[in-house]
Amino acid sequence: MSDDGDRRVAVTGIGCVTPIGEGVEGLWEGLRRRRSGVRELTRFDASDFRSRVAAEVRDFDPAARLGEKRARRLDRYGALALASADMALEDAGVDPDEPDPEAVAVQMGTALGGIAYAEEQHAAYMDEGVRGVNPMLALTVFGGAASCNIAIEYGYQGPNSTNAMSCASGTLGIGEGFRAIRRGEAELALAGGAEAPLAALTFGSFAMIRAMSTRNDEPETASRPFDRDRDGFVMGEGAAVLVLESMERARERDARVYGEVAGFGTTNDAYHMTKPRPDGSQAARAMEQALEDAGVGPEDVDHVNAHGSSTPLNDPTEARAIRRVLGARADEVPVSATKGYYGHALGASGAIEAAITCLALRRGWLPPTLNLEEPDDEAPLRFVRGEGAAWSGEWALSNSFGFGGINGALLFRDADG
Repeated sequence: MSDDGDRRVAVTGIGCVTPIGEGVEGLWEGLRRRRSGVRELTRFDASDFRSRVAAEVRDFDPAARLGEKRARRLDRYGALALASADMALEDAGVDPDEPDPEAVAVQMGTALGGIAYAEEQHAAYMDEGVRGVNPMLALTVFGGAASCNIAIEYGYQGPNSTNAMSCASGTLGIGEGFRAIRRGEAELALAGGAEAPLAALTFGSFAMIRAMSTRNDEPETASRPFDRDRDGFVMGEGAAVLVLESMERARERDARVYGEVAGFGTTNDAYHMTKPRPDGSQAARAMEQALEDAGVGPEDVDHVNAHGSSTPLNDPTEARAIRRVLGARADEVPVSATKGYYGHALGASGAIEAAITCLALRRGWLPPTLNLEEPDDEAPLRFVRGEGAAWSGEWALSNSFGFGGINGALLFRDADG
C-alpha cells in the first residue's frame, strides 16, 4: 500500500461494553437516561478501603457474544476487548473475512491489561498451589492480549499493538489506528481500549493513594467532574472499539459513517507520575497538535468531550488547557464530561468517550455533565448540564490524560461537513 498523508479516515462501526449499556444503542440509551451507573462495589469485599464504590458492568456475559469455547480461553479483560471488536465489525456491516487480512490494523490501549485476573490467579495459587492456576494465565496477563486476541480471532495481519499509556491509552490506540490508515499502512483498523481492573489489590492500590472518591453513601453522585465538591475518581471497567477505514473504502461500500477522525495529538508533561503539569501547557499542546493535524484552528472547534476525571488536580488543569487553546471561545464552546455516567475505566475511557463523541456528531445531542452542581471556580467553562443539549456542530475534540503525564487528543468531524 502506498503512503498517502491526505487520506480521510471514517468511523463506520462502534462496539462497546460499558456500565450504562452495551453496543451502540445500549450506550446511547444509557446516555439519554442521564443516570449514573456507579453503585456500591459488589465484585469483592471492599470494606477495608476508604473507597467502596465503582462502575461495574453487571450483565456482561462473554459466552453469549463469543460462545463458550472462545469465552473460556479469555479473562475478563480479553473478553471485553474481543466482544467489543465483534460488535464493532457487526455494527459496521463488515464481514470479518472480507478485508485483505494484511490490510487490517488492530490498535488497542489499556492501563493495566490482565493484572486483575493475575491477582485472582495468585490467590488460587496460594490456596491450591500450581494446580489451582489456569494454564492460560501467561496468555492473559499481558496488555497485548487485547489486540493479539482480536487479530488471531479474525486473522488480521496488519500493524498490531496494545499500548499501556495509562488513562490516555484508548485515545492513543485510536490515534495510531487513524495514522495507520492515513499513511496507507492499512485500509481498515479496529481501534480502542479495554479495562477490567476491579480486583481487590488492583482497586485498593488506587484507594491507598487517595485518588478515588469516598462518597460511599451516595454512589451515583460520587463521580462529579469539574464540581466544587469532587473528591476523586470512581473506578470503572469496560471497553470500546471503533472500526476505522479509509473514507474512499467506506463510500465505495455505502457504509454508514458516524464521523471522521481528522486529527490526533499526543504529548508528555515530563513533570510528575500522578500530578498534571499545573499550567496545562502540554495538555493544551496535544489539543493544538490535533487541530493542526486536521488543518483547522481553535475557531473551528464546536464541542469538547473533556477527560474530566473528577479529581481535585486534573479537572482545573484540563480547564486551563482548554482555555489556553480556545481563548475567549472557551466561554462559548459546549463541554461535556461524561465520566459521571460510567466512572473512569482507565485505559478504556478515551475509547468510550471517542464513541460518545461520534454518536453526538451523528445524532445531534450532547450528553450532560452529571453531578455538576457547583462548577469549580478554577474550571470556568461552558458545561453541558441538566437535560443535555441539541447540537449541530461540525468539529469535536475528545481529550484523555493519564498517569505519567500522558496527554492525548482526537479531533472528530461530522462526515457531512
